[in-house]
Amino acid sequence: MKKKLVLGATAAAVLTAGTFGAVAANASAPAAAPAAVAKADAGGDHLRQTTHLTVDAATDAAEAVLEAAEKENQRVSVAVVDRNGNTLVTLRGDGAGPQSYESAIRKAYTAVSWNAPTSELAKRLEQAPNLKDIPGTLFLGGGAPVVAGGGPIAGIGVAGAPSGDLDEKFAQAGVAELAK
Repeated sequence: MKKKLVLGATAAAVLTAGTFGAVAANASAPAAAPAAVAKADAGGDHLRQTTHLTVDAATDAAEAVLEAAEKENQRVSVAVVDRNGNTLVTLRGDGAGPQSYESAIRKAYTAVSWNAPTSELAKRLEQAPNLKDIPGTLFLGGGAPVVAGGGPIAGIGVAGAPSGDLDEKFAQAGVAELAK
């Protein structure tokens, strides 16, 4: 009986040591990753550096939009999206209609996707009416792209004013804030 107990304890010790060794080996594996990253950073045409708008800058732009709208007694919502159409900031102004929030996001997404004001894109529907079927887009005035280095880095969308022209005027106030 003592032989079985000693043999069992020995097996358990070996199993524990093997498990500890495997965990220790796995724990040290990520240390090799920085070398791979450093090698990739060494250069080549397979890397591209991009410009991104900060959340602080997006918030400043959105606040500038609301201030411009308030000066004209308009109740709007504003959205700022990044280059990939991901929402960075949304602000719903006091008294803005419930539909304006989603519309602002979709206008911002549309503006950055085509790197053009949504009022210009709305005119393209005459030649290509199926554009309006692309998910997440809204081809009404009120969206403006934010450009840096020759390419779009963000989109600002505004909704809730009585016309797309006013929405777009307020979106341009956000773009102007970023240009300061």
